[in-house]
Amino acid sequence: MGFISYIKDFFRESHKFKELKDFQGIDFADAQYHNLVIGNRVPGISITIVKEGKPVLQKGYGHSSVERKTYVDPKNTAFRIASISKCITGLALGKMVEEGIVHWDDSFYNYVSYYPKKKYDFTLGQLASHTAGMRGYRGKEFALNKPYSIKDSIEVFKDDPLVFEPGNGYLYNSYDFVLLSLAMQEACGIPFEDYVREKILIPLGMKRTFTPREINSSFSKGRKSLKTDFYTRNSTGLKKAVAVNNHYKLAGGGYLSTSADIAKMGQAILEQKLLAKETYEQLLTAQTIHGKPTYYGFGFQVSEDPDGRAFVGHVGNSVGAYTNFFVYPNESVVISILINATDPKVQSYLDDTISAVLREDFP
Repeated sequence: MGFISYIKDFFRESHKFKELKDFQGIDFADAQYHNLVIGNRVPGISITIVKEGKPVLQKGYGHSSVERKTYVDPKNTAFRIASISKCITGLALGKMVEEGIVHWDDSFYNYVSYYPKKKYDFTLGQLASHTAGMRGYRGKEFALNKPYSIKDSIEVFKDDPLVFEPGNGYLYNSYDFVLLSLAMQEACGIPFEDYVREKILIPLGMKRTFTPREINSSFSKGRKSLKTDFYTRNSTGLKKAVAVNNHYKLAGGGYLSTSADIAKMGQAILEQKLLAKETYEQLLTAQTIHGKPTYYGFGFQVSEDPDGRAFVGHVGNSVGAYTNFFVYPNESVVISILINATDPKVQSYLDDTISAVLREDFP
């Protein structure tokens, strides 16, 4: 998009802002996303919405880099996807189970015997469902900027006790997935990211999904169109986010991708491609603790939206990223929303756009 075209869009969409109540469905969502950028609530948004396998809205809004004035391309601009990474890991775990390499109920210690023994044993399934008793981030751990490998990173938390007996509580955290990915790579004998690429990303055609190391390499090879800058908000507006190194928590929050690629994953889940029906049932069934649902399966949130519609997917938040990934099986809709800013407090606006889209009667 050229500068003149962008200015024209700016004024056209500013007019929409004045009459937002008059828009419905995709038109409402489109106007709302423009307004979030124009109002400086977010630097950029990448959107892909698919209905029955066909894109009904695939568009970039705002900037992948405010300083360089580069615009968002939903097919090529790779954002940090934060905890949507857990969904990729869930699919990889399902594939590994199908191949007989691991089982859901295997002890973590079967594969990582060097991890300090805790008071209780815990399983791969408990790690994948956040019921293993691992602690969450402390202090500045959310924004670590150290070049840890997955294995090296356990030094951060390996000596801490479990916070509850596995299977008797639920605590959402990313260290569960650090340990899960460590067990997976020990079990298959190759790096976690190599297994994911071979078994998940390549089969699903997710050619624009990268590890932090891979995307940094792509920059050095001149693929500048992929480069995204990351932001956070303070009292004066948006500023560059602090530097982080997310490679060690790749499985739980480290991948980068495009909204188009994430939608491909969602469509595969809708069509139950890649994995067997029984495997999807395991991944997408909410666990229960003392008879109460956790609203979380294995790597996937399993819940309902504010309007009571059932979905699977994930919301994500990390340094320089806020993301939504929702698969609506009853409506045959996949929604992928990527924002290059740490939680900009816009979920209510995103919920409104999703509701508007799901209410639309598509031809």
